[in-house]
Order: sequence, then structure tokens, then C-alpha cells
Amino acid sequence: MSEFWEKQRVVVTGGSGFLGSFVVERLKAGGVPIITIPQHEKCDLCKKEDVCRLLDSCMPTMVIHLAAQVGGIGANREHPGEYFYNNLMMGVQLLHESYLRGVEKFVALGTICAYPKYTPVPFREEDLWNGYPEETNAPYGLAKKMMLVQSQAYRQQYGYNSIFLLPVNLYGPRDNFKPESSHVIPALIKKCVEARDAHADFIEVWGDGSATREFLYVDDASEGVLLASERYNESEPVNLGSCHEISIKDLVTLIAELTGFHGDIHWDTTKPNGQPRRKLDTSRAEEAFGFKASTDFRAGLMKTIEWYEQNRR
Repeated sequence: MSEFWEKQRVVVTGGSGFLGSFVVERLKAGGVPIITIPQHEKCDLCKKEDVCRLLDSCMPTMVIHLAAQVGGIGANREHPGEYFYNNLMMGVQLLHESYLRGVEKFVALGTICAYPKYTPVPFREEDLWNGYPEETNAPYGLAKKMMLVQSQAYRQQYGYNSIFLLPVNLYGPRDNFKPESSHVIPALIKKCVEARDAHADFIEVWGDGSATREFLYVDDASEGVLLASERYNESEPVNLGSCHEISIKDLVTLIAELTGFHGDIHWDTTKPNGQPRRKLDTSRAEEAFGFKASTDFRAGLMKTIEWYEQNRR
């Protein structure tokens, strides 16, 4: 990290969460003198008065907005209104109040769920508006996408410097392994480890395994976020990904192998697959601020499994 960071006062919303904890570690290592991590118990980002108090108290030069209410397909189906409202209100108010207070830069994290359901593969940023998102996560995806609209509108009218990043699904140590809200990799790791320990004959997985996904190791993602925070100053959206696409069927087989589960896989085809395919074009990130993921997928999975095995109790 460069001398740029030694002059910054940074607010990291979601800084105690999964991605946020890695971003904060990098900021500390880079010599950032003041890092503020708002805690939800004391600062509800859905409330304007809490947002104003946060910004007035620490007077940041940069806000990195990582906070989100998010989950897997099941959680999105159960909480569509909640996910829409909370994610929309957090982003809109935080960006607006940052602009009003002259915060020098706002970094917004969107979501791959904002892309249309049938986006041509690989997903290019230019295709972001060419259709409606996959239905199970559309409320969440569209709520986060509004920060892109706001970012571009505020740059156009006010000259405000904000950026919008689109990370693919993340995985790694410290991920959320709660069954009711976890994403596919931690959910499968937990399921396979518990089935292995119970000597179960099979595990059950949603869908038919045909959907594909791309995953980005969390520490790679933190590097991408901070490279963009330092070097990128446009409101055109930018994908952050690994360029590695894998089917859910192959993912389950790989996680079963790495966790030592040798039972059968039963597919519940009454449950949705989610978006049919996900794979990003990441050329803009490499060209605009020099980011390219470096963690091998199998190695990243091993680190994630090892962390879970050591911390699950």
C-alpha cells in the first residue's frame, strides 16, 4: 500500500464482517491513521440521524461501504422486502450525507445479483441494464444497484467522487456458516463436515447442479477494493472476480473430496438453481487499477475448510 493511505481517515461500514475484517487488516498494515468501524448496536445505517452522527464524529476523508444485509437463495426468498429496504436505505443515505459533508471519496460495493438473469457470459459491465435480475435475489440486487445510479447522478450534477464495484460471490476464512443465511460454499462445507462426522450416507443439495458460479477469495477481494479506492475515480461500474467458473455439481464434488465426505449427493430439484450462469469479464479492473485475483480456487477452499474445522466449536 502506498503513501496515499497515510493521509486518510476511513470509515469502513461492515468493517467487523466477513470482507470488512480483511479490508480493515490491510488498512491497518498500510498505515491508515484513523479507521472507524461503526457497530450496528450503536449505529443503525438505515436511520439518517445515526448516519449523520457517525460522519460528524469522525470526519472521514473516505467511506468504504461494505455493510449489507445478505444471504443465500433461501434467505432472499424469505426476506425480500427486508433486504430491499435495508440495503437501499443504508446506501442512499450514507452516500448522500457523505456528499453533503464533503467526504472526498465514497466507495460503494454492489453485488453480482444486480446483473440480469440471462446476462451473456462473461458478464460485462455494459450489460448491467439489459434485463431483470434473477427473481430470487432481485430485491437485494436492485437495492444495491441504486448506489450505481446515485453515484453517476451525483458525479454528473455535483462532481462528487464515488465509485461502484461489483464483486462476484466471495468465500474464505471467517465466512458466515449459519445455515439460515449462508452462501453456497460455507453451506456446503458445513453440510459435508457434519455429514462426515455423523457417518451419514448422503447429503441433500438444492437444485440440479447445472448452475455455474464464479468465486473470489476474500483476501483477493479486499486487495481489489483497496486498489480501486486508491486508484479509480470514475462512476462506471467495475467487476471484481477470479475468472474461474465452476458448476454447482462440480463444486459439491470438490468440497466433498476436500472435507473427506464419501457419501452420496441427493439433488432436490423442487428447489431453485438461482441464476443459470455467473462468470465475469474482469478486464476493466485490471486495466483501470491493476487488480487481478491470485488465489488458486482449490487452495482457497482448503484454507476455508481448515478455518471452519478449527473454529466451528
